[in-house]
Amino acid sequence: MLKSRLITALILIPLVIAALFWLPIVGFAITTIIICMLAAWEWGQLAGLATRQQRIWLALLCGLLLAGMLFMLPPYQRDVHLPQVAMSLWASLAWWIAALLLVLTYPSSAALWRHSRPLRLLFGILTLVPFFWGMIALRQYHYDIDHFAGAWWLLFVMFLVWGADSGAYMFGKLFGKHKLAPKVSPGKTWEGFLGGLLSSALIAWLFALFAPLTIAATTLVICAVIAALASVLGDLTESMFKREAGIKDSGHLIPGHGGILDRIDSLTAAVPVFACLLLLVFHTL
Repeated sequence: MLKSRLITALILIPLVIAALFWLPIVGFAITTIIICMLAAWEWGQLAGLATRQQRIWLALLCGLLLAGMLFMLPPYQRDVHLPQVAMSLWASLAWWIAALLLVLTYPSSAALWRHSRPLRLLFGILTLVPFFWGMIALRQYHYDIDHFAGAWWLLFVMFLVWGADSGAYMFGKLFGKHKLAPKVSPGKTWEGFLGGLLSSALIAWLFALFAPLTIAATTLVICAVIAALASVLGDLTESMFKREAGIKDSGHLIPGHGGILDRIDSLTAAVPVFACLLLLVFHTL
């Protein structure tokens, strides 16, 4: 299992970095829509869609929704304050605050949504739509001035998430004793959580030194810390939904890693939260 995870990671990471820097905006948007459609297909299980046909329809509707919202943007308009972009990013903050409450009060909170398929589908929309717009908003950051500025920001967030995940795994294995959320994800510990935050802080510091991120240090630290915390919440939230659905992995598309949702669960929280803080709260435009 570990060998297949490492091999897959060594293949996927260069492909992700290449897509960030080399794909044009349209190609990047199409690729992100496809990823969201695959994630929506897997979310169908979490929402209680039993048949393959229902999940296919969910994936198609997700793709049509995102493509329609993208098509409604004015030509060559990259303003993050456009309604479909800004509202999606603000909605992400509201959703992840609500998700935090659901996780903290689980399993009693599940009584509110366990038997409601529409509510679980709504949770999927609130997870995937803001994730899509967070990806697009960050990738288009200062695109007219520097085609790669947004790619650096996205790479920064991804490295934060990967660092938090890897740090939590290693510190948890070495020092883990106190359970973080035993009713949601028994394998996670407070020691791993703190180790993940330390790893993220180290990555933020290295990026601040060597990457072309033009932003005040204080703003960068605040955005990075909150994004790292959001990434943990994204992971825990998906674990909560998988536990209710009675499944271990969201899918089997990625060898050794499970499904698409298993790989992007942390990013679905970290990316839109980071984009909202950077572009709308601190107005780093």
